[in-house]
Amino acid sequence: MTGVQTCALPIFKANSEKATAQAVTPWDLWTDWAAYSTDLAQRSVLFWDTLRQRGNAFLRHEAAGKPPVLHFEHEIVLDARRFERPVNYALARIVPPDGVVIDPKRRPYIIIDPRAGHGPGIGGFKDDSQVGAALRDGHPVYFVIFFPDPEAGQTMLDVCAAEQRFVRKVHELHPDSPKPAIVGNCQGGWAAMMLATASPEDAGPIVINGAPMSYWGGAWSEGEGDNPMRYSGGLLGGTWLASFSADLGNGVFDGAHLVQNFENLNPANTFWEKYYNLFANVDKEAPRFLDFERWWGGFYLLNRDEIEWITQNLFVGNKLWSGETRNRDGGFFDLREIKSPIILFASMGDNITPPQQAFNWVADVYGSTDEIKARGQVIVGLLHEDIGHLGIFVSGRVARKEHAQIVSVMKSIESLPPGLYGMQITERRGADGKPEYDVTFVERTLEDVVQRLNRFKRADEKPFEAVEAVSEFNQRAYQLFAQPIVQALSNDYAAKLGRELHPLRASRWGVSDLNPWLQWLGPAAEWVRSQRKALGAEHPLRRQERLGSEIMSASLDYYRDLRDAASEAAFFLVYGNLFALYLADKREAEERGAAVAFALQLVIEHAEAVAAGGFHLIERQ
Repeated sequence: MTGVQTCALPIFKANSEKATAQAVTPWDLWTDWAAYSTDLAQRSVLFWDTLRQRGNAFLRHEAAGKPPVLHFEHEIVLDARRFERPVNYALARIVPPDGVVIDPKRRPYIIIDPRAGHGPGIGGFKDDSQVGAALRDGHPVYFVIFFPDPEAGQTMLDVCAAEQRFVRKVHELHPDSPKPAIVGNCQGGWAAMMLATASPEDAGPIVINGAPMSYWGGAWSEGEGDNPMRYSGGLLGGTWLASFSADLGNGVFDGAHLVQNFENLNPANTFWEKYYNLFANVDKEAPRFLDFERWWGGFYLLNRDEIEWITQNLFVGNKLWSGETRNRDGGFFDLREIKSPIILFASMGDNITPPQQAFNWVADVYGSTDEIKARGQVIVGLLHEDIGHLGIFVSGRVARKEHAQIVSVMKSIESLPPGLYGMQITERRGADGKPEYDVTFVERTLEDVVQRLNRFKRADEKPFEAVEAVSEFNQRAYQLFAQPIVQALSNDYAAKLGRELHPLRASRWGVSDLNPWLQWLGPAAEWVRSQRKALGAEHPLRRQERLGSEIMSASLDYYRDLRDAASEAAFFLVYGNLFALYLADKREAEERGAAVAFALQLVIEHAEAVAAGGFHLIERQ
């Protein structure tokens, strides 16, 4: 005990001397507080002025017709609004920037952006992007854009047909090149798969990034409470709400509803973190904030037929992979018809399109690794460790690494023997100190991949069968009893007013020069910039401010975790009962019987081919 006291005494004296040396006077406290108060007031004015600029940019973007937010110049090649079955889509050619040389004989790239509430351009939002990666490698690049308002009567099948014409047009423009590579982002991913299925002879390799293909998946092999967005369809009673929203819009569905769903996933970022980050770093963060908000605040529209097709066939129905979805010619979309290599890029940090939704369809469609090989298919999976959903498309770091390497090794992917592969990218420093990358392909088995990605052997997906049945019942009930009344009461004026008053739009135009109460803000911000006295980020009061911000973020995260846990529990309480399991088992038995019958047909046809003195790959008719 005495030894401990003896050792502690010098430490106590040292701390006392340090405290005395750092003692502050009341005047020091006052000057620190005055400096912080000045900085706080100035940052507040600059913060609100940045929001005012966002509102003005929103109004200008609306007045200009909400053009694509592409970083690159582009020119329209085909305008589908002039087709026999018009749709609000167009094929644009990216004009190479100065100093970038394009070889017209190299494989062209066609990039399809998601039409999920926002406008097009996220695939070419900056120089380090999917467009930039392909251009720097010398490839011609085309971009599928779309306009804010849908054409009257257009359907998703019409859109698919228009995109098929786009692919054929690119092939005509580059007759000496390999077939175009098709890159689909998020919902543009399943659009790319649909057009490749409908026209497999025209499509080259397909790259789908963060694309939801198996909407019912989302549970990792470890952990709980994963990906709550997949439960929303069941908790809202199915697809009827989308129809109701479109009817309130007089036949038009507001994409701002979809954007709000994305924002609700992370309330800490939506309501606090992105704004505090701007507030804390307002001197340098404003340009980046305004640039991103230009895309995030551009809300596009869909018509009733489109949103109903999406929700009934994909969100709730989960039918694309099953071969139950009809194309415009009356046939079915069969993903087995795709013969070009398929590259799947997903991230474990993505809670909008988790890897299960990006990869599980492969197991549903092919059933086994042997069938993938028997059909001569090459499927390559690339999994990021932590990037979020938007980061897959907008992150410059991801563009320089993953997207650039996908472009650079496309010929190698085409030369792989049939099978399932994992793409691994290893970073190293080159002689000049810049990062260089090595790409390897590791053969995988479908069974191991499915086991790694899913817990409960995907038994957690069975209640979604009941969701589909309940959704169909509610949809019919709405169409029979409520839809005629809602449609009779709807009109264009009320629909436009409802869209203008949507919280995401009102939060932008409400803080703009359109608001007469804010006429003082612009001049005040100019004066503050001329008198700016910024306080260092390591000032004690700034550190206390950051601590308060972290507490606020943690509180909102806690609320989110409680909400998501309650949603998950409510979902399985409602749908995870014996009736739900009965429906799922019944569907599983039907699918198993169909799979056995098809496998038997495959064996018979192979045996007949062998007996005839040859062997060929059998394509499903």
